[in-house]
Amino acid sequence: MENFPDYLYIPILVVAVLVVLGLAFWARYKTVSPDEAMIVTGSFLGTKNVAVDESGRRIKIVRGGGAFILPIFQQAQFLSLLSHKLDVTTPEVYTEQGVPVMTDAVAIIKIGGSVEDVATAAEQFMGKPTESLKGEAQEVLEGHLRAILGTMTVEEVYRNRDKFAQEVQGVAARDLKKMGLQIVSFTIKDVRDKHGYLEALGKPRIAAVKRDADIAEAQAIRDSRIQKALAEEEGQKAELLRDTNIAEATKEKELKVASFKKEQDQAKAEADQAYAIQEARSKQSVVEEQMKVELVRKEREIDLEAKEILRREKQYDAEVKKKADADRYAVEQAAEADKARRIREADAMKYKIEAEAQANAEQKRLNGLAEAEAQRAKGSAEAEVIRLRGLAEAEAKEKLAQAFEKFGEAAVLDIIVKMLPELAGKVAEPIASIDKLTVVDTGHGEGAARVSNYVTSLMATAPEMLKNVSGIDIDKLVQGLTNRALPASGPKPAAPSAEE
Repeated sequence: MENFPDYLYIPILVVAVLVVLGLAFWARYKTVSPDEAMIVTGSFLGTKNVAVDESGRRIKIVRGGGAFILPIFQQAQFLSLLSHKLDVTTPEVYTEQGVPVMTDAVAIIKIGGSVEDVATAAEQFMGKPTESLKGEAQEVLEGHLRAILGTMTVEEVYRNRDKFAQEVQGVAARDLKKMGLQIVSFTIKDVRDKHGYLEALGKPRIAAVKRDADIAEAQAIRDSRIQKALAEEEGQKAELLRDTNIAEATKEKELKVASFKKEQDQAKAEADQAYAIQEARSKQSVVEEQMKVELVRKEREIDLEAKEILRREKQYDAEVKKKADADRYAVEQAAEADKARRIREADAMKYKIEAEAQANAEQKRLNGLAEAEAQRAKGSAEAEVIRLRGLAEAEAKEKLAQAFEKFGEAAVLDIIVKMLPELAGKVAEPIASIDKLTVVDTGHGEGAARVSNYVTSLMATAPEMLKNVSGIDIDKLVQGLTNRALPASGPKPAAPSAEE
């Protein structure tokens, strides 16, 4: 300490004084929470939030803040501002009608928030327990509740509890105000009696309510049924309207589809008809061209045959007579073969045209124009076939006639003689088709010979049968040829004399 400088004593002392003063200020500054009020009494209270009574006593009320309490001169106490619940119950109290009833109520009270209310409550309840405040307030409320209950009828209390509670609250609030208290809420919980008056009073109302409820329920059921019926009716109408609309839409759709299908079928039929007509025309053109080609070919064949006939005539003139028979036979066979071939070609062409015409007519039977074209083509084809067949037959007959004219009766006889073997074959053909033949001999040994004699007998009758059918007498024809041959053979010996 001897070495401590003297000039530091003063600053240290000042700092110590300041620290002591700060601790003293911190210890004497009081803050107030929102649920309480600080009552400051003493001197030097100032003018803010200071309440003065009739005798001139002054107290300072501090809420929601703080204040510095001067030591020695001022004193601070705290008063709670919390609310308190009170159960207010009355014994049997006679109403205006003389009917004893009991009531139960609930009240919420608290110290008023104004400076005057806090000052009044501090004057009366400062230093007392909270139960004392609640007991005094409860007695005030019970007293006013009994007083007001005696001025009302049971019906008024029972039917209008809010009015009853407001009247109690209004009367009691004035007395509680004098105590610095205020009523936050007051509610009547129950009104009852021991004699059944309230129960009897409520029965008519209960009955009326039940009646009204039953009536309302019946009316509701009725209205519900009516609404349900109306709804079902509207639903059925809507369903019928929907079905009608659907049916109309379906009908319109089907009509449109049918119209479109009709147009398509018509267009298709027209196209098929045009195709069939064009096809028939094409086939007709092809047939006509084929006919033209066939005619040209036939003309060429006829020219070739005519030239061949001329050639053969010349050859006949140049060759011996025995080759005339062979040439005549060749010409006849060629004519028959050509005739048969032309007939087969004509029949094949006719069958082909008829088949095509029938197929086209069957396929397009609903198409009149196509069918008419097919029929016309068929008729033209048949006429052409008939014409060609007639031409072929005429040509064959003409050639045959030319052959007959050239060769005369000898050619006819030659043809008939060559036909006899074929006729014999046709006559014997039924016998050749017999699988099994049983011959019965009568004892003369002629049983087996009769079978061959039968064919011989038939052949013997062939000239007579040919005469009856065609009018050609083979016997006379042979005799005529024989008679003409005899004079021709007479001058043969004179030939050498001519040469001489």
